[in-house]
Amino acid sequence: MSETLSNTALAQLVKELRDLDKKPCEGIKVLINEENIADVQAELEGPAGTPYEGGLFRMRLILGSDFPNAAPKGYFLTKIFHPNVSNEGEICVNVLKKDWKPDLGIRHVLLVIRCLLIEPFPESALNEEAGRLLLEEYDEYARHAQLMTSIHAQPPKRSMPLTTSGANKAVEKGVAADAKPGDAAPAVKKSKGDKGKKTLDKKKSLKRL
Repeated sequence: MSETLSNTALAQLVKELRDLDKKPCEGIKVLINEENIADVQAELEGPAGTPYEGGLFRMRLILGSDFPNAAPKGYFLTKIFHPNVSNEGEICVNVLKKDWKPDLGIRHVLLVIRCLLIEPFPESALNEEAGRLLLEEYDEYARHAQLMTSIHAQPPKRSMPLTTSGANKAVEKGVAADAKPGDAAPAVKKSKGDKGKKTLDKKKSLKRL
């Protein structure tokens, strides 16, 4: 929660998020939480040439009260088959552990995590099965990762602002925010009858939507 951060840390975080909004990293879009600026979420595009290509992966950084002196904790909210991501979504990477430094910043963390999709580290695997397959049966690892990507990480079409609430609505609805009339569900057929009955039928149809 934002109230657990010091004023100095909060001010620095706001500055970083504004900078990320103006100058985004390639393949990374930060989602702004209007209610809690310290709820840092982002969407990562699956890098080309990897089993995650074509996917859109949502993740979160949890900032503790001692941030930036202590590293944030990272979690994937989108299910992913990856050696360095546990079944619960926890991310294992050195920048969030022994290599953390207070001056590294959110941008650096996000870049490292996306690079993890390009070059996993099976030696420090949280998902042992993924780590084993990566080392011993890469084709099977890639097949499994691609399958998970196709099921859980398909990007929704939308034109709404990139906010956490907007992303949540897009995921929940599963439809494009900028859907054209032709993309909508088939309209309820109007019953034959006088104009008053047609109007009543239309109102009933709208209530069902």
